[in-house]
Amino acid sequence: MERGHYGDDHLAFAELARGFARKEVAPRYAEYEDAGIVPRAVFARAGELGLLGFAVPQSYGGLGVADFRFNQILIEEFMEADCAGVGLNFALHNDICTPYLLQFTTGEQRERWLPGFVAGTRIAAIGMTEPGAGSDVAGIRTAAADCGDHYLVNGAKTFITNGINADLVITAVRTSPERHRGLTLLVIESGMDGFARGRNLDKLGLHSQDTAELSFTDVRVPKANVLGEPGRGFEYLMRNLPQERMQIAVACLARARAGLRWTIEYVGGRTAFGQPIGGFQHTKFSLADVATEVAVTEAFIDKCVLELNAGRLTPADAAKAKLWASETEFRCLDRCQQLFGGYGYMREYPIARAAADARVTRVYGGTSEIMREIIGRDLKLTEL
Repeated sequence: MERGHYGDDHLAFAELARGFARKEVAPRYAEYEDAGIVPRAVFARAGELGLLGFAVPQSYGGLGVADFRFNQILIEEFMEADCAGVGLNFALHNDICTPYLLQFTTGEQRERWLPGFVAGTRIAAIGMTEPGAGSDVAGIRTAAADCGDHYLVNGAKTFITNGINADLVITAVRTSPERHRGLTLLVIESGMDGFARGRNLDKLGLHSQDTAELSFTDVRVPKANVLGEPGRGFEYLMRNLPQERMQIAVACLARARAGLRWTIEYVGGRTAFGQPIGGFQHTKFSLADVATEVAVTEAFIDKCVLELNAGRLTPADAAKAKLWASETEFRCLDRCQQLFGGYGYMREYPIARAAADARVTRVYGGTSEIMREIIGRDLKLTEL
């Protein structure tokens, strides 16, 4: 079935992203995985090619193209090239941080941050999750005391993607005790006194994606670094969570699709009992199920991406996309990995790395349980 989701401009962008992923990143990806971080030069090279901040207006160095299909392509190409960690580092920068730096910045802030953001010399991260506040965003406790022309920030964040490399950390802080109206977004910059990075966390998967603990001890943040209006941070976070969840859903689908391709190639060449294991009925039936789930998921995800572009994607539909894609990815990769036998447990095989990388997708961006809660509320069952 023809996908029909991308136009000529998208396909040209895909060719550019594919060449970068396969020729420049994939050959060194094992080094990045072992090091637990992607060199900053890789971000700079991506910026040079126009793969970062492409939604940013041309006046700040971007392409001015706010079409999430380009974001989708970038994720898909890095998944297909088995460079998931690098692709998702870029996705955090492009898909999750860009909206905040476009929607809530002043002209002065844009001049200060966006050119480096597009060039890949100012790497971005978002600081929401805390040791005691994950899916419950309103439970954030990192405090910012109003000191006139600046805030004094104290607290800690954890599980922060790009946390080691980040120059700009969009940080949710509490500026008043009100649960939902007491959050403010501040951009905390590398080099500010009292801002410290802890260890690069040792994760099950996505090893090349630096994930850090951040701490703030009397960090003096000028009010010129406030994003939007003080006290509206929760509202801003909720506004942008649907796009974050679509980014995760797109990645889940792309990884499941890549897993299917790797498995088809493997079972066609691996023999057992005198014949390729791809010829066994069980193999055919297992992969038939995977192929069907990938195709059905693709149709829904592509539709949601178009709805996001049109400004019509609801939080409930984004939750459905994230829930379905992450749970489908888990089922599909499990079936595929099983067909590799013992080799599916070896990290030198991409299916093993993909299975480990995928485990977090049912957790970050809101757990599957939280997604079900959002969808359930949208059903308005309590009104029946």
